[in-house]
Amino acid sequence: MGKRQLYPEFLKYTRSIFDHLNDIPEKRKIDLARTAAYVHEQLKKKGMAKLIFICTHNSRRSHMGQIWAQAAASFYEVEGIQTYSGGTEATAFNPNAVKAMKAAGFRFKTDGNASNPIYTVSYASNQNPMKVFSKKYDDPSNPREDFCAIMTCSDADENCPIIPGAAFRVAITYEDPKAFDDTPEETKAYADRCYQIGKEMFYLFNKVR
Repeated sequence: MGKRQLYPEFLKYTRSIFDHLNDIPEKRKIDLARTAAYVHEQLKKKGMAKLIFICTHNSRRSHMGQIWAQAAASFYEVEGIQTYSGGTEATAFNPNAVKAMKAAGFRFKTDGNASNPIYTVSYASNQNPMKVFSKKYDDPSNPREDFCAIMTCSDADENCPIIPGAAFRVAITYEDPKAFDDTPEETKAYADRCYQIGKEMFYLFNKVR
């Protein structure tokens, strides 16, 4: 952890996560532990592990998974982790999801594209920022083989029983905060989902280290 100059606001947010890692339901812990075992084995054999978080529109949960997984790996100093995201179709990284991630201490910059912005996302001053934008899971910027496919929504899980090139596939699905768009519960719904995904990615990489 000392090698990373993590942003103070990010560290402050993550402190609340540690007190609740064991609050994760046992069934979800099983799938997270299975994924951690795969990652550990890949790191042992090849020195790297590639994870693609997949949701229907690649607009909310899959992006949160991609970003949180990379940050959690960095926090625990797990080297060789490469995270990606994609959908069954491309849309845009939802502004409400971006707002929730900013509140968790991540810093965003954008190229200003109105329809599908490309964001650079960082959580530490001495780490290369992540490039995040909405795309299909088979986009050329994503790996084509030997990766772990993490299905973050039930629709994608049901509609894509086989992900070409995936060496390991697991469903770690989350409720869609989109259901609360334009309601008084909108901000809380996105904050809750951000926190849940962050907590579970920290649990996963705590198992890997």
